[in-house]
Amino acid sequence: MKELKDLSEGELMQERKLLIVDDDSHLRTALFRLLTRKDYQVVTAQSKAEALAFTQSQQNFHLALVDLQLPDGNGLELLNSIKISNPHCQFIVLTGFATIETAIEATKMGAFHFLTKPFEVEELVGLVDKAFDVQRLVEENKNLKSQLKQKYKFDNIVGSSEPILEVLEMIEKVSTSDSTVLVKGESGTGKELVAKAIHYNSNRASKRLIPVNCGAIPAELLESELFGHIKGAFTGAIANRVGRFELAHEGTIFLDEIGEMSPTLQVKLLRVLQERQFEPVGSTKTVEIDVRIIAATNIDLEKAVEEGKFREDLFYRLNVIPIQIPSLRERRSDIPLLFHHFIQIFNSTKGKSIQGVSPDAMDILSHYPWPGNVRELENLVERISILKGSGMIYPSDLPEKYQSKRVIAATEQLDLPESGVDFNSAVDAFENSLILKALEKTNWNRNQAANLLKLNRTTLVEKIKKKGLAPLEN
Repeated sequence: MKELKDLSEGELMQERKLLIVDDDSHLRTALFRLLTRKDYQVVTAQSKAEALAFTQSQQNFHLALVDLQLPDGNGLELLNSIKISNPHCQFIVLTGFATIETAIEATKMGAFHFLTKPFEVEELVGLVDKAFDVQRLVEENKNLKSQLKQKYKFDNIVGSSEPILEVLEMIEKVSTSDSTVLVKGESGTGKELVAKAIHYNSNRASKRLIPVNCGAIPAELLESELFGHIKGAFTGAIANRVGRFELAHEGTIFLDEIGEMSPTLQVKLLRVLQERQFEPVGSTKTVEIDVRIIAATNIDLEKAVEEGKFREDLFYRLNVIPIQIPSLRERRSDIPLLFHHFIQIFNSTKGKSIQGVSPDAMDILSHYPWPGNVRELENLVERISILKGSGMIYPSDLPEKYQSKRVIAATEQLDLPESGVDFNSAVDAFENSLILKALEKTNWNRNQAANLLKLNRTTLVEKIKKKGLAPLEN
């Protein structure tokens, strides 16, 4: 079945089944003709019994137009029966004997509209169109929420290393509580993804998650962003504005880069954490909120407290449940999983056909220090996907900085004895080793070896002659 957003108006109407229940044959015929012309699938019934026969069969109706006074029973009783077999069916109630009591009762039962006879047939057709528009929006909203939950399931935080499994276990434990969480980790480790996983697996998942980057908003504007303002509160405040905390009522607010918040705002945030209320800028009216707070930082807040840059009392209020996100360097075993995960994503979203990564290329990636963490890895895969498009990824497909870091990583493994080394001799030996490995790898093809070493061919040839390097004799 096609998704709703891909359906044309005509296709959408074809999928909508409508039941008309009225003992007035002229009205039934008029409505049948008008609505079928608009591509609705229409079934008519003249009695309660006939309507029940239709609804209890295999047919699922999306909307029912029901007269309250039927020859064999009450229309409201019919509504109850229809709801049992068609729980998602909407209703428009028709009656020639309207009373306030019946209107209230029909509304309580979930009727979309209550229409008194006589009425213009075109008016009812307009209500039918409106009812289906509302139903379509409700379905789209449900689909969106379902997609969000799917997107931020635990298994979308990719990894099988012990450090990331500990994070997933912590997320699962804290999601069902309302306690304040402080997510710590370097830039690019996925702190916002963790916050979303907590929210969308909590009891507040149906409400909003409001993110605020405290480091990206100027200090003089952040207070208004968080708490809102009233008209005239400051120059440029030409209208009232609702703040992020109020928007997050009954949901979750995610305060990213909390360590960048000014001391003045830290005091105001502390009050919100303690009392769950605040005043918009320029207002004396107190706004009470029910919000779960998740904060994140890429700096050492305890050190910031010691240096007087962050309030100690606020730190302890935020640090109720700390979650430390490991850097990619601390979970190198997850690099192949993450790389293939992003390949699948970009193959799908960008129409590419990258098949995988060669062992040599993966070896380079596994030794790279990843200062930008998972975000840097994702950006690299996207870049390669766009530039290469298909096939296997080899070392030559990686940007130069990733290959040069491999040499640096190799030198970090060298042992420096207590007696020291002759620097020039060590550098010369290391250079010899690199050249020989490149030549052996290419069967002494000097052009290919020069490419591997990022050297001009003439430079490599001169070094080989100068050093007297030659293939080993068998």
